[in-house]
Amino acid sequence: MSWMVWTLPTAIFFAAIAVLLVAMTTWELVSPTVERRGFLPMTTTRGDRFFIGMLSAGYIHLAVVGFTSLSLWMALGVSVIWMLVLLRWG
Repeated sequence: MSWMVWTLPTAIFFAAIAVLLVAMTTWELVSPTVERRGFLPMTTTRGDRFFIGMLSAGYIHLAVVGFTSLSLWMALGVSVIWMLVLLRWG
């Protein structure tokens, strides 16, 4: 039987996702979102853009690990910037 090793970075990763989900839920309860069109080719809500941003951040990290020798910190920086752009103008 193998056990998953919970290292500190792994725990921080999952805790950060949990905090982001709680923050987005609270934001939605305080200020309900309205569908709008940004640069994405569809109307989206704040939650839609958050979900798309989280998925694309995962793909950015996979691309960096699979195709480059760049640091994961670089992938994190690109992912954070992409998420902010997507939430604001997506």
